Amino acid sequence: MARIIYAGDSTVTFNKIATYPQMGLSQGLLLYLKDEVVLRSFAINGRSTKSFIEQGRLAQIDDYLQKDDFLFIQFGHNDEKESDAARYAAAFTDYEDNLKKFIEVARKHEARPVLFTPIARRLFDTDGKFLPGSHTDYPEAVRQVAKEEGVPCIDMTTLTEKYVAMIGDFASRALYVYPKDNTHLVMQGAMVFAGFIADGLRELGHPYVDLLVGRDARTVDEDGELSVDPYMPLGHTGKLEQISDNIDAAFRDETED
Repeated sequence: MARIIYAGDSTVTFNKIATYPQMGLSQGLLLYLKDEVVLRSFAINGRSTKSFIEQGRLAQIDDYLQKDDFLFIQFGHNDEKESDAARYAAAFTDYEDNLKKFIEVARKHEARPVLFTPIARRLFDTDGKFLPGSHTDYPEAVRQVAKEEGVPCIDMTTLTEKYVAMIGDFASRALYVYPKDNTHLVMQGAMVFAGFIADGLRELGHPYVDLLVGRDARTVDEDGELSVDPYMPLGHTGKLEQISDNIDAAFRDETED
Protein backbone atom coordinates (compact mmCIF):
# COMPACT_ATOMS: atom_id res chain seq x y z
CA MET A 1 0.00 0.00 0.00
CA ALA A 2 1.55 3.29 -1.14
CA ARG A 3 1.43 6.27 1.21
CA ILE A 4 1.84 9.98 0.55
CA ILE A 5 2.69 12.26 3.47
CA TYR A 6 2.12 15.89 2.51
CA ALA A 7 3.88 18.70 4.44
CA GLY A 8 2.90 22.27 3.73
CA ASP A 9 0.90 25.38 4.52
CA SER A 10 -2.71 26.53 4.02
CA THR A 11 -2.55 25.99 0.27
CA VAL A 12 -2.05 22.29 1.01
CA THR A 13 -4.15 21.82 4.18
CA PHE A 14 -6.97 19.28 4.25
CA ASN A 15 -9.81 21.61 5.27
CA LYS A 16 -12.87 20.77 7.31
CA ILE A 17 -16.30 22.40 7.23
CA ALA A 18 -15.21 25.30 9.46
CA THR A 19 -13.05 26.72 6.67
CA TYR A 20 -15.38 25.93 3.76
CA PRO A 21 -15.20 26.78 0.85
CA GLN A 22 -11.42 26.79 1.18
CA MET A 23 -9.80 23.61 -0.11
CA GLY A 24 -6.17 22.54 -0.17
CA LEU A 25 -4.10 20.68 -2.71
CA SER A 26 -4.12 17.58 -0.51
CA GLN A 27 -7.89 17.42 -1.08
CA GLY A 28 -7.75 18.01 -4.82
CA LEU A 29 -5.01 15.43 -5.28
CA LEU A 30 -7.27 12.65 -3.97
CA LEU A 31 -9.22 12.81 -7.23
CA TYR A 32 -6.14 11.62 -9.13
CA LEU A 33 -4.96 8.82 -6.84
CA LYS A 34 -5.70 5.13 -6.93
CA ASP A 35 -8.06 3.95 -4.22
CA GLU A 36 -5.34 1.97 -2.46
CA VAL A 37 -3.05 5.01 -2.11
CA VAL A 38 -3.18 6.60 1.34
CA LEU A 39 -2.67 10.36 1.58
CA ARG A 40 -2.13 11.93 4.98
CA SER A 41 -1.79 15.68 5.13
CA PHE A 42 0.37 17.15 7.88
CA ALA A 43 -0.05 20.60 6.34
CA ILE A 44 -1.39 23.34 8.57
CA ASN A 45 -2.44 26.93 7.97
CA GLY A 46 0.06 29.71 8.43
CA ARG A 47 3.18 27.61 8.71
CA SER A 48 6.53 28.22 7.10
CA THR A 49 9.33 25.69 6.98
CA LYS A 50 10.70 27.39 10.09
CA SER A 51 7.54 27.35 12.22
CA PHE A 52 6.54 23.90 10.96
CA ILE A 53 9.84 22.48 12.20
CA GLU A 54 9.99 24.47 15.43
CA GLN A 55 6.44 23.45 16.38
CA GLY A 56 7.28 19.77 16.08
CA ARG A 57 5.37 19.00 12.87
CA LEU A 58 8.42 17.57 11.12
CA ALA A 59 9.11 15.45 14.20
CA GLN A 60 5.61 14.01 13.85
CA ILE A 61 6.35 13.14 10.24
CA ASP A 62 9.62 11.56 11.36
CA ASP A 63 7.65 9.30 13.70
CA TYR A 64 5.10 8.42 11.00
CA LEU A 65 7.26 7.84 7.89
CA GLN A 66 8.01 4.36 6.64
CA LYS A 67 10.21 2.90 3.94
CA ASP A 68 8.99 3.67 0.37
CA ASP A 69 6.57 6.39 1.51
CA PHE A 70 6.37 9.57 -0.56
CA LEU A 71 7.06 12.82 1.31
CA PHE A 72 5.64 15.83 -0.54
CA ILE A 73 7.16 19.12 0.64
CA GLN A 74 5.53 22.44 -0.31
CA PHE A 75 6.14 25.74 1.46
CA GLY A 76 7.02 29.34 0.65
CA HIS A 77 3.98 31.56 1.18
CA ASN A 78 4.80 32.16 4.84
CA ASP A 79 8.58 31.82 4.71
CA GLU A 80 8.50 35.05 2.66
CA LYS A 81 7.06 37.19 5.49
CA GLU A 82 10.05 39.25 6.62
CA SER A 83 8.02 41.12 9.22
CA ASP A 84 7.23 37.90 11.09
CA ALA A 85 10.30 36.59 12.91
CA ALA A 86 8.51 33.39 13.93
CA ARG A 87 8.00 32.37 10.30
CA TYR A 88 10.50 34.20 8.11
CA ALA A 89 13.18 32.08 6.48
CA ALA A 90 15.44 33.79 3.92
CA ALA A 91 15.22 32.07 0.56
CA PHE A 92 18.80 31.04 -0.14
CA THR A 93 19.85 30.36 3.45
CA ASP A 94 17.35 29.27 6.10
CA TYR A 95 14.62 28.23 3.66
CA GLU A 96 16.99 26.02 1.68
CA ASP A 97 18.45 24.57 4.89
CA ASN A 98 14.97 23.79 6.20
CA LEU A 99 13.93 22.05 2.99
CA LYS A 100 17.04 19.90 3.31
CA LYS A 101 15.91 18.89 6.81
CA PHE A 102 12.71 17.48 5.33
CA ILE A 103 14.75 15.60 2.74
CA GLU A 104 17.02 14.22 5.45
CA VAL A 105 14.03 12.87 7.37
CA ALA A 106 12.70 11.19 4.24
CA ARG A 107 16.03 9.58 3.44
CA LYS A 108 16.44 8.43 7.01
CA HIS A 109 13.38 6.22 6.47
CA GLU A 110 14.22 5.33 2.84
CA ALA A 111 11.18 7.34 1.77
CA ARG A 112 10.93 9.36 -1.45
CA PRO A 113 10.96 13.18 -1.04
CA VAL A 114 9.38 15.38 -3.70
CA LEU A 115 9.75 19.18 -3.64
CA PHE A 116 7.11 21.63 -4.90
CA THR A 117 7.42 25.34 -5.54
CA PRO A 118 4.54 27.45 -4.11
CA ILE A 119 1.38 27.99 -6.15
CA ALA A 120 0.52 31.31 -7.79
CA ARG A 121 -1.10 34.16 -6.01
CA ARG A 122 -3.93 35.60 -8.08
CA LEU A 123 -2.63 39.12 -8.75
CA PHE A 124 -3.76 41.36 -11.63
CA ASP A 125 -3.14 45.01 -12.32
CA THR A 126 -5.88 47.54 -13.09
CA ASP A 127 -5.63 46.68 -16.78
CA GLY A 128 -6.30 43.01 -16.12
CA LYS A 129 -2.71 41.88 -16.71
CA PHE A 130 -1.43 39.08 -14.48
CA LEU A 131 1.48 40.00 -12.20
CA PRO A 132 3.89 37.07 -11.79
CA GLY A 133 6.79 36.77 -9.39
CA SER A 134 5.09 37.38 -6.04
CA HIS A 135 7.17 34.58 -4.50
CA THR A 136 10.42 36.36 -5.44
CA ASP A 137 13.44 34.06 -4.89
CA TYR A 138 11.61 31.21 -3.15
CA PRO A 139 10.73 29.09 -6.20
CA GLU A 140 14.33 29.28 -7.41
CA ALA A 141 15.54 28.24 -3.95
CA VAL A 142 13.38 25.11 -4.18
CA ARG A 143 14.73 24.33 -7.65
CA GLN A 144 18.30 24.73 -6.43
CA VAL A 145 17.76 22.41 -3.46
CA ALA A 146 16.16 19.83 -5.75
CA LYS A 147 19.17 19.97 -8.07
CA GLU A 148 21.73 19.84 -5.28
CA GLU A 149 20.02 16.98 -3.49
CA GLY A 150 18.95 15.02 -6.55
CA VAL A 151 15.29 15.22 -5.55
CA PRO A 152 12.31 15.49 -7.95
CA CYS A 153 10.76 18.94 -8.15
CA ILE A 154 7.37 19.87 -9.56
CA ASP A 155 7.46 23.57 -10.43
CA MET A 156 3.98 24.62 -9.36
CA THR A 157 4.89 28.31 -9.42
CA THR A 158 5.65 28.31 -13.13
CA LEU A 159 2.72 26.07 -14.03
CA THR A 160 0.08 27.88 -12.00
CA GLU A 161 1.28 31.38 -12.87
CA LYS A 162 1.14 30.54 -16.57
CA TYR A 163 -2.30 29.03 -16.17
CA VAL A 164 -3.79 31.93 -14.21
CA ALA A 165 -2.29 34.41 -16.68
CA MET A 166 -3.76 32.44 -19.56
CA ILE A 167 -7.34 32.18 -18.29
CA GLY A 168 -7.34 35.77 -17.07
CA ASP A 169 -8.70 37.87 -14.25
CA PHE A 170 -12.37 36.95 -14.52
CA ALA A 171 -12.14 33.18 -15.02
CA SER A 172 -9.43 32.74 -12.39
CA ARG A 173 -11.75 34.07 -9.69
CA ALA A 174 -13.53 30.70 -9.71
CA LEU A 175 -10.33 28.98 -8.55
CA TYR A 176 -9.70 31.07 -5.44
CA VAL A 177 -11.60 32.19 -2.35
CA TYR A 178 -12.43 35.35 -4.26
CA PRO A 179 -13.19 38.10 -3.28
CA LYS A 180 -12.07 37.19 0.24
CA ASP A 181 -8.52 36.52 -0.86
CA ASN A 182 -6.37 35.62 -3.85
CA THR A 183 -4.13 33.01 -2.23
CA HIS A 184 -6.35 30.16 -1.07
CA LEU A 185 -8.21 27.80 -3.35
CA VAL A 186 -11.76 26.54 -3.53
CA MET A 187 -12.52 23.01 -4.71
CA GLN A 188 -12.35 23.96 -8.39
CA GLY A 189 -8.91 25.46 -7.92
CA ALA A 190 -7.66 22.57 -5.80
CA MET A 191 -8.83 20.13 -8.47
CA VAL A 192 -7.27 22.03 -11.39
CA PHE A 193 -3.95 22.71 -9.63
CA ALA A 194 -3.73 19.15 -8.32
CA GLY A 195 -3.95 18.16 -11.97
CA PHE A 196 -0.57 19.82 -12.43
CA ILE A 197 0.77 17.64 -9.62
CA ALA A 198 -0.63 14.54 -11.29
CA ASP A 199 0.94 15.57 -14.60
CA GLY A 200 4.26 16.07 -12.83
CA LEU A 201 4.10 12.68 -11.17
CA ARG A 202 3.26 11.07 -14.49
CA GLU A 203 6.28 12.73 -16.12
CA LEU A 204 8.53 11.42 -13.34
CA GLY A 205 7.63 7.86 -14.34
CA HIS A 206 7.79 4.89 -11.99
CA PRO A 207 7.13 4.65 -9.08
CA TYR A 208 5.41 8.06 -9.03
CA VAL A 209 3.03 7.36 -11.91
CA ASP A 210 1.91 4.20 -10.09
CA LEU A 211 0.08 6.41 -7.59
CA LEU A 212 -2.33 7.68 -10.23
CA VAL A 213 -5.55 6.64 -11.85
CA GLY A 214 -5.90 7.27 -15.57
CA ARG A 215 -7.62 10.37 -16.84
CA ASP A 216 -10.77 8.32 -17.46
CA ALA A 217 -10.59 6.97 -13.87
CA ARG A 218 -9.22 3.63 -15.05
CA THR A 219 -5.72 2.53 -14.14
CA VAL A 220 -5.02 1.08 -17.60
CA ASP A 221 -6.67 1.33 -20.99
CA GLU A 222 -8.26 -1.55 -22.87
CA ASP A 223 -4.90 -2.69 -24.25
CA GLY A 224 -3.42 -3.00 -20.80
CA GLU A 225 -1.07 -0.07 -21.30
CA LEU A 226 -0.81 2.96 -19.07
CA SER A 227 -2.89 5.80 -20.44
CA VAL A 228 -0.86 8.50 -22.16
CA ASP A 229 -3.62 11.07 -21.85
CA PRO A 230 -2.47 13.90 -19.60
CA TYR A 231 -4.44 15.48 -16.82
CA MET A 232 -5.94 18.91 -17.24
CA PRO A 233 -4.62 21.32 -18.32
CA LEU A 234 -1.38 20.08 -19.93
CA GLY A 235 -1.05 18.76 -23.47
CA HIS A 236 1.17 15.97 -24.74
CA THR A 237 4.06 18.40 -25.17
CA GLY A 238 3.85 19.53 -21.57
CA LYS A 239 2.69 22.97 -22.66
CA LEU A 240 -0.47 24.68 -21.51
CA GLU A 241 -3.41 24.10 -23.79
CA GLN A 242 -4.87 27.24 -25.33
CA ILE A 243 -8.29 26.97 -23.74
CA SER A 244 -8.74 30.50 -22.44
CA ASP A 245 -11.46 31.36 -24.96
CA ASN A 246 -13.54 28.38 -23.89
CA ILE A 247 -13.07 29.19 -20.22
CA ASP A 248 -13.98 32.83 -20.70
CA ALA A 249 -17.11 31.77 -22.56
CA ALA A 250 -18.08 29.36 -19.82
CA PHE A 251 -17.86 32.04 -17.15
CA ARG A 252 -19.28 34.92 -19.18
CA ASP A 253 -22.43 36.49 -17.81
CA GLU A 254 -25.38 35.36 -19.88
CA THR A 255 -26.66 38.95 -20.04
CA GLU A 256 -23.56 40.12 -21.91
CA ASP A 257 -23.70 40.58 -25.67
